[in-house]
Parts: sequence; structure tokens; C-alpha cells
Amino acid sequence: MSNVNRILIAKGLRGFGDGFVSLLLPAYLLQLGFTPLQVGVIATTTLLGSGVMTLAVGLHAWRFHYRTWLLAATLLMAGTGLGFALVTDFWPLMLIALVGTLNPSSGDVSVFLPLEQALLSRIVDNKRRTWVMARYSLVGTLLAAFGSLAAALPTMAATYAGFSTRAAVQGMFVLYALLALVAGAVYRGLPKALESAAPAPKEALHTSKKRVYTLAALFSLDAFGGGFVVQSLVALWLYQRFGLSVSVASAIFFWTGMLTAFSYLVAARIANRIGLLRTMVFTHLPSSICLILIPFMPAVGYAVALLFVRSALSQMDVPTRSSYVMAIVPPAERAAAASVTSVPRSLAAAVSPVLAGYLLGLSPFGWAFIAGGATKIVYDLLLLAMFNKIRPPEEEPVAIAGADSPIRAHHSNAAHPRRAK
Repeated sequence: MSNVNRILIAKGLRGFGDGFVSLLLPAYLLQLGFTPLQVGVIATTTLLGSGVMTLAVGLHAWRFHYRTWLLAATLLMAGTGLGFALVTDFWPLMLIALVGTLNPSSGDVSVFLPLEQALLSRIVDNKRRTWVMARYSLVGTLLAAFGSLAAALPTMAATYAGFSTRAAVQGMFVLYALLALVAGAVYRGLPKALESAAPAPKEALHTSKKRVYTLAALFSLDAFGGGFVVQSLVALWLYQRFGLSVSVASAIFFWTGMLTAFSYLVAARIANRIGLLRTMVFTHLPSSICLILIPFMPAVGYAVALLFVRSALSQMDVPTRSSYVMAIVPPAERAAAASVTSVPRSLAAAVSPVLAGYLLGLSPFGWAFIAGGATKIVYDLLLLAMFNKIRPPEEEPVAIAGADSPIRAHHSNAAHPRRAK
């Protein structure tokens, strides 16, 4: 089994667990007697804890073997699942959420992310990087979609096997812990050290510090907007606004996950034509408009249709963003760059679920969708304005004798890589 496939398999296992946990978490917490605000607080705590952990690991990843970090993270994931299965009081759950790996979002916000992205960028060359990142995102999202379907298992167990719903949900958290152990077994097959040709840096970020910090600030804004509509809280809104059951919600999020998954492959094709940055922005803008329109829909069918359109567009920036960050920083700084730019998905997004939970407690209208969509539009426009001229090396125009312009030469080389000098 190749190293790339090992990373993809482990990513899929984690994605499957995240898929059912993100839907079961709000229903389970409500069943324990928590308010929507308390559900938002726990969602915020999980994101905050993941952000701190991801940042710490990313900045120090170069000091230790990546396999060691990954194995330690799977043990933490297993402990998180067992903790949520066994503990039912609010404050102990808050502590487990803070130090654990539970993910209330539909995307990957975890300590695994910078480690896996840095490894993939070392294993593959520049020409394959975006496609491998697309496969990486595709596998995680596909398995998360099937995980969303698995969220209906507790209801089935309660209906047909006589289990209590609460016990069945706790069993799913045990399954989450078992998936972590299987992922750990897969990681064990990685080489103990995957060294890059670059010398070990004296500090995690050096030449790319300004660029990475600017991107991190922009991604913080995007993550803050995304925190208003993490999957757990979207599910909670569907439960409250339209009275949907967990089983129906799981089917909806299965299809949103499927649409998102296949959009990654489309994103890689679009990026080959218009570039990574423009793909990020021009697919993200219409998805944010869909978010703003969702609360105004008079029936659940219209709202779900907009969720589907948004899902087909909103995550095209995930593989392209990862590839873009890896391309514009030196190889020795990639783990730190991946960490610093992915942490906003946890840290900045950790603030908005509390606000979203508060808004849901006040009104079922869906003000959180409007706040999230508007924030994301501001992010898109700022990103395009500030980074439009910063291109990855493979996108730089190459002068060719007799070519009419650098742009023409660039497109010629994109279509025929062997012609590029």
C-alpha cells in the first residue's frame, strides 16, 4: 500500500466518524437536557480546543516524526469518543470537548490536517499536488456523507432492536473511538520519517511568515462566517424550523456531502484553466449568496435545494486552498503554514457557533445564515484583492519566442506541459 493511499484511508475513516458525530451531537445534547445555547457553547469549545492543538502541533511538527504525531492524535480521538459515550454532565463534557478531537463541522478541523497535508506535499510533485489534494478532500467528504447516513442507526436500533435512543447514540460514540484505533493501525504503516530535501528550519516560519500570516487572517474571517453554519447547528435549525427528524436530516446531509465530494474533482479541473486563487473565489461567492437566501425560503424543499446548490459550490476552495498554500511557501515551512492557515477553521469559527446558538434560541428564522453568508462574501473580495498577483510557480507565465504575450505562453504551457521550459 502506498503512503498516499494510507493517508487517504485514514482520512476516510475519520471523515466517516465526523459525519455521524456532527449530526448526532446536537440531538444527543438536547436529549441530555441542554439548551440550544449550551449546544452552541460545546460546539465552540470543540473548535477552540482543536484550533489550539492544531496550532501547537503544526508549529512543532518539524521537531518530531509525523507518524508519531499522527499515532498520538488517534489515541486522543479514541479517548474523545469514549468520553462522550460515558460522560453526561455539562462541565465534564466541556472539558472533553476542549482537549478532544470531536468535530461539529462538515469539514475537517483537526490536528490531523496540517500533518497529512504536509506529508502529501512531500510525497507528490507540483503537477500532481492539486489533484492529490482533491482526492484527499473527496475521500474525506464521501465517507463523511456515508457517516451522515449512519446517524440514522440509533433511531433504527431504538425502533427495531429495543435499545433506548440514548444508549444507541452512546454506542455511536464508541464506534467513533474504534474508528480512531483502526486509523492508528493504518498510520503505523507509514515510514517512521519522511524527510524533505530541505534542511531543518531554525524556526517554523521564516521566509513565508508575512504571506502566511496574511492568509491566516483572511481565512479567520472565512472561518468566522462558516462557524455560523457548522453542520451541527444547521441540523439544529432544520429540527427547530421545519420539525425534521434525525433520520431525514441524515439523508439530506448525505446528499450534500456527495455533492461536495464530487465538486473537489471539478475544482481541480477549473483550477487548471483559471488558476487556484480564482477557483477559490469565483466558486465561493455564489455559495455565500445561497446561504443568505436560505432563511427566506417558505418551505423545507426550497431551503434544502439551496443547501444542495451551496454544497456543490462552497467547498471547491478546500483542495485549491490547500494546494495554493503548499505552493507559495518553501517545503520546509509547509507543516507550519498548513497549521497556521487551517487553525482559523477552529479558532475563529469557535466564536460564531455560540452566537448562532444564541440567535437560534431567540428566533427560528435563520439569522445565522445571513451573518455567515455576508461575512464570507467580504472574505472572498479581500482575498482576491490582496493575492490576485501571487501565483504558484506552475501558474507563472513563461516567455516563449514568437508568442504574442505571456498570457498566451502560459495557456500554451498549461495545455502542453512538455513545451514549458
